Amino acid sequence: MRLFFVTSFTMIAFASNSILTRMAIEPGHIDPISFALIRVLAGAALLCGLVLMKGAKVPVRGRARLIGAVSLCIYMIGFSVAYITLDAGLGALILFGVVQISMFTYGAVYGVTPTLRQLMGAGIAFLGLVVALWPEPGDSGGILGAASMICAGLGWAAYTISGKSEANPLAATAANFLICLPILLILTFAFIEQASGIGVLLAILCGALTSGLGYALWYSVLPSLQQSVAAVVQLSVPIIAILAGALVLNERLTLEIAVAAALVVAGIGLAVTKQSSPADRS
Repeated sequence: MRLFFVTSFTMIAFASNSILTRMAIEPGHIDPISFALIRVLAGAALLCGLVLMKGAKVPVRGRARLIGAVSLCIYMIGFSVAYITLDAGLGALILFGVVQISMFTYGAVYGVTPTLRQLMGAGIAFLGLVVALWPEPGDSGGILGAASMICAGLGWAAYTISGKSEANPLAATAANFLICLPILLILTFAFIEQASGIGVLLAILCGALTSGLGYALWYSVLPSLQQSVAAVVQLSVPIIAILAGALVLNERLTLEIAVAAALVVAGIGLAVTKQSSPADRS
């Protein structure tokens, strides 16, 4: 029962990243770069604190740290910029689809040859992304937001792939957040526009609670979940974000978004789950 509740809370936390970012940036409470910087700062503080409390060290040296920090920066900036124009639910759906398809493609090229079932699933998910990304006439802002979120998805996919071999993923994540800070700080001086108290508070919540604590909880339950189960439960994140966006932010829940979400979730679910054999079903 504890595993169920912790896993559910973690998925809600991941989906809340989109809600909090949209709440802060779309009304102009804070500019995207400042939001990303404060989010990373709050996340680094919480994650480093947790690592040190466990008696471990924060590994800040090595080639893996540079790759992790740069890909994390790409994700953070793209994610924040995208929510100038994108709805929270649509942004989460694009991010999720791009990350999963990118990781699938990487695995197909550098790992195991995909099965027909996996190829079909990836194709269905890609079709869902096409539906989600199909621009409305004259919607140039939506195109920019979608492009930014695609960059964020590619950054997070690279971050995830580079961190698969980490012996202590929580410590590695803390280190990546820490090293990401000076990069974002330089960009903040160049592009800072505004940051109100509400915007700063939302960025802190996003960094410490839904990002930092969310990642810490995820790494705590991951050893107890089968790989296929861990992949499937993440399918709930864009759905939670879409529903929360409609309820909390009064975002439109259109037929296009519903169809796109169904295709992406169904396609990735098909790709990451194994077909049971007759012996398994008996």
